[in-house]
Amino acid sequence: MGVLSVNMGTRKHYPAELKAKIVLEIFKEEKSIAQIASEYGIHPSVLNRWRNTAVEKLPSLFIDETKNLENMKSEYEKKSKYIL
Repeated sequence: MGVLSVNMGTRKHYPAELKAKIVLEIFKEEKSIAQIASEYGIHPSVLNRWRNTAVEKLPSLFIDETKNLENMKSEYEKKSKYIL
């Protein structure tokens, strides 16, 4: 199975959607990284790097959500003071 990639010089750049799809496959652990790499024609070390990046950034998704909720709560409280 080939993948859509953009050659910029000597490096290939893959769309974020494809990276996310592949990382989700890795997380499912139904296939080895070597198998997934072979299916997509991407070196296993690249897939390991994508997986590690996803694992590192995963907590920030929830931190940002918490910050957004806190900001919304404080804005609501400010507005409700004006109403009362």
